[in-house]
Amino acid sequence: MGDARRDLPGVAVLLRGRRRVGKSRLVQVFCERAGVPSVFFQASQGADPAAERVAFAAAVGESELPGRDLFAAGTVLPTWTALFRQLAAALPADSPSIVVVDELPWLIEADPTLEGTLQTAWDTLLAHRPVLLVLIGSDLAMMERLDDYRRPFHQRGTVMVLPALNPAEVGAMLDLPAAEAIDAHLVTGGLPLICQEWRPGQSVEDFLAGSLADPTSALLVSGERSLAAEFPGHLQARAVLTAVGTGERTWSGVRAAMSPRAEPMAASSLTNALRLLEAKRVIAVDAPLSTRPAEKDRRYRVADPYLRFYLAFLEAGLPLVERGRADLLLRRVRRSWTAWRGRAVEPVIREALLRIAPELGWPEVEAVGGWWNRQNNPEIDLVGADRQGVATRIVFTGSIKWQTSKLFDQHDHAALVRDTAAVPGADPATELLAVHRSGVVAGLPVRTVSPDELIAAWRA
Repeated sequence: MGDARRDLPGVAVLLRGRRRVGKSRLVQVFCERAGVPSVFFQASQGADPAAERVAFAAAVGESELPGRDLFAAGTVLPTWTALFRQLAAALPADSPSIVVVDELPWLIEADPTLEGTLQTAWDTLLAHRPVLLVLIGSDLAMMERLDDYRRPFHQRGTVMVLPALNPAEVGAMLDLPAAEAIDAHLVTGGLPLICQEWRPGQSVEDFLAGSLADPTSALLVSGERSLAAEFPGHLQARAVLTAVGTGERTWSGVRAAMSPRAEPMAASSLTNALRLLEAKRVIAVDAPLSTRPAEKDRRYRVADPYLRFYLAFLEAGLPLVERGRADLLLRRVRRSWTAWRGRAVEPVIREALLRIAPELGWPEVEAVGGWWNRQNNPEIDLVGADRQGVATRIVFTGSIKWQTSKLFDQHDHAALVRDTAAVPGADPATELLAVHRSGVVAGLPVRTVSPDELIAAWRA
C-alpha cells in the first residue's frame, strides 16, 4: 500500500461520482473483502461539526481497528485535530487498515477549516501508517477542487471517478439491442440501482409500467433523494432546475417558465441560480457551434439523463403514484415520449460521435455540438468542428432521426442541405451526416450512423 512518490506507507484516494451511482456500496464491499481492519464513517448533511466528531468516534469505537478502545463510548474530542491524532494512534503500525470518510464535502461545508486540518493530519500522522484513506464525495465540483493546486490536500491523494453505466454497459446488463439500450440509458441515466429493477430484455414501456406502480421503486425515489441532498438550502436554484427540467431552455425561457411564481425571480437571482447549477454540474450549457461567436444564444439543459427524465415526467407525477393512479402518469409519458426522447438523445449521440470521429474518417474533429440562431430557425442537430467554442473549420453537419419506424428520407436530406447553408463556416467541403434509429432511404448522398455504431463508441 505504499506510495513511491511520497516514500510513506499511507495512501489516500479521492473518490467522486454522481449521487446514487454506487460509490458507498462499492467501497463498503471492498472493505468487506479486503480482509483488513477498517472503519467506515458516513457524514450527515447539515450536522454540527461537534456532533460529527462524536459520530466519527463512535464509528471507530465499533470498528475492527486494534486501537478502537481509545474511542470508548461517549468519547468527546474537542477538535478535528484531536480526533485525527487519536485515530492515528488507533491504526495498526505494521499492517494495513482502511479508513473511509463518506460525503466529505458535507463535513467541509459545515467546517471549512477541516480541509487544512485534514492535510496537516495526513502529512504528520496518518500517512506514516500503512492506511488506505478513502475520501468519498458526490459534490463533483467540490471534490475536484480538493485536488486543486491552491488547496491544502493538493497531490496528496489519488483521484478516482466512478461513472454511471454508459449506454453499452446498460445494453449488456439489460440484454437490449443498441437502440433500446440508448433509450434505457435516457430513462435510467446508467444508475445501477435503477438498472437492477429492469428485467433483461424488458421494453421501456413495460419497465415504466412496473416501476411507476411501485412508489418505492428506485426510479421514483432516486430523483427526490438526489435533489434533497444537492439543494437543501438553495430553494431558488431548485426552482430554476425544475424549470430547466421541462426541456432545453434559454435564459428568457427559464424565466418565463417560472412566471407563475407569486414573486417573479429577479434577473440577477436567476443568473446566480444558473451559475450555481452549472458549478455543481447539475446543468450543462450549450452554445451554437460554428466559426462565429454566439455566447448570447446559450441554452441550458439538465446534464444527467435520469434527472432530466425525472424532472420532465416523474416529479410532477408523484402525487398520482401516491393516489394509486400510476396509469395516468404512464399515459403522460407515452404521450410525450417521442418528442422528449428526440431532444434528450442529442447529447448522447454527440458524445458518441466525438468518440468515433476518427473511425468515421474525421480525426480532426475535436467538438460535436449543434447550431441554431436566435429564432431557432433553422436548427441543426449535429455540427462537427475542429475545435470547441469558435471553430476554424466545420467538418460535418448532421440530422438525428430517432423515430421508431420512420426512415431518414429525401425531405430530411433536403432540409439538412438547406439548413447547413446557414451555419457560419459551412462550405462545399462540409460533409452531411444522418444519425438514424430505423434506417435511411437508399441512394441519398449522406453519411449514415446507426444505433449499433453509436453503441460501439463505448465498447472501444
